[in-house]
Amino acid sequence: MLAGASRVARVDLTTLRSDMKRVGVVMLLAASLGTSAFGQMPSAPLGPYAARCTAGDSPSILVTVVGLKSRTGTIRVRTFGGATSTWFEKTKWITRVEVPTPASGPIRVCLPVAAPGTYAIDMRHDMNGNSETDRSDGGGASGDPKVTLLDFVFGRKPPPHVTAVTVGRGVTEITVTAMYLRGGALRPLAASAR
Repeated sequence: MLAGASRVARVDLTTLRSDMKRVGVVMLLAASLGTSAFGQMPSAPLGPYAARCTAGDSPSILVTVVGLKSRTGTIRVRTFGGATSTWFEKTKWITRVEVPTPASGPIRVCLPVAAPGTYAIDMRHDMNGNSETDRSDGGGASGDPKVTLLDFVFGRKPPPHVTAVTVGRGVTEITVTAMYLRGGALRPLAASAR
């Protein structure tokens, strides 16, 4: 009887290990989908228009900012529409949202648009929060275009076919990677960036 009891204990231990592996896989899968194993939704959108993206029934763009160098300062996100020749001009933005950089968690900013159509997004990470563009600040745009220092000097803008975001009747989600000046170009940080 003692031999049979130890066999049952081994089977139970094997079953327990198998169950623990399955739970671990489920938790990893849930984390990769942006939810926890307990069914929590991704973080709420930031900014004054957050409710519009949460409702999901009006044209808007939900921008997730990734790759920050630090969790300091502010994040500014703007939309541009109309003629592509005016995209990224300093005063031609449609909507501008500036939020304090969250200390942790995803950075998701909601921007409303008037109607379905084609738009572009730019983002600036003002690392020291002084409302001025400094060499240490980061930036990015929809489509994550490649930008060099010479592009700034000569006033060249990213091409519309790279930066265009097509918005429908609901929420369109995009990701913008923060890039910082390194070696004469704006480049994303290493994969381990915040």
